Amino acid sequence: MQKIKILYDKTANSLVVWFDSADKEFIAQEVEDDTILMKDKKGKVIGLEKLNYISSKEPQPKSLPVEVVTTS
Repeated sequence: MQKIKILYDKTANSLVVWFDSADKEFIAQEVEDDTILMKDKKGKVIGLEKLNYISSKEPQPKSLPVEVVTTS
């Protein structure tokens, strides 16, 4: 199983999650406001980007509001 990569760009205020290698990205598709899916040549979703991840009305947190949950 490949590791999931989570990147937060503080300047752009975006959160990017890669399920596969970013090198495989072929097309990016905006699916709703501030959400972009990255796909490979076969149309498989290999990542997503959430724009405006932290509201400008909130103070900048010292850590990201991300929770990792595993299920059996």
